[in-house]
Amino acid sequence: MTRLQRRLSANDGKPLLGVAAYFYDPIFIEIAAHVGYDAAWIEMEHAPISFGEAADLCRIAQALGLLTMIRVPDYRRESVLKAAECGPDIIDVPMANAPEVLQGLVAEARFAPLGARGTFSVSRAMHYGLVENLSEAQQQINGELCLMVQIETREGAERAEELCAVEGVDIFIGPADLAASLGVPGHPGHPLVQQAARQIIVTARRHGKHVATASPPADFDFWAEQGVDILFCTNDITALRNGAALALRQARAAVARPRVELASDRRAT
Repeated sequence: MTRLQRRLSANDGKPLLGVAAYFYDPIFIEIAAHVGYDAAWIEMEHAPISFGEAADLCRIAQALGLLTMIRVPDYRRESVLKAAECGPDIIDVPMANAPEVLQGLVAEARFAPLGARGTFSVSRAMHYGLVENLSEAQQQINGELCLMVQIETREGAERAEELCAVEGVDIFIGPADLAASLGVPGHPGHPLVQQAARQIIVTARRHGKHVATASPPADFDFWAEQGVDILFCTNDITALRNGAALALRQARAAVARPRVELASDRRAT
């Protein structure tokens, strides 16, 4: 059973709610845990987070009780293996348009006999070598580490049956890039995107897959209705931007209100 499956089993059938870290900020991860989020997405496709920083964020997040997901830029050996050694709960690969992507991910992330992951016995994932039996520890990782790929293009959606048929890999739906691929860029809640998402989810469930996604608040209800397993709700940049903008709006509104003349003001004149 993967660590994701264990967390879902303990969550009374409700989706896990997550945040994404786009830059290295342990404070954001700590705040997210304290306010009640369940999972942390560590972004390495678009963001400049290093593997050393990713391992540190995994360490911090897991100590705070958060499930961790590292999104790597591709399924190359270097990308997947280094992410795996950081000890996350989930490794996610974007832009999966063919079964070969999923098969490559399995090959690099799973130890033999399930894959061909290289042995490095002193990584964080292997508890720095503090295990009684290396082979047993490797097989435990095989069973606990969740692998995901993102379906986020028209081609991926059309090949969902092939993708979901690959054993040992769960599904992440990327609505923003899917919207662009379907000809409605900037509209992740468009009916075309939602129709494709429904079909992907039905296919994924038929193959026994877990499903994750990320969404703006306007589309939370849609994804909740689809019964996704993980819903990433915001990220550090959006939270910082929205918080700063809200404070500025409130302050501007305050200073724009007519002032009540005080007695001290009248004496001064």
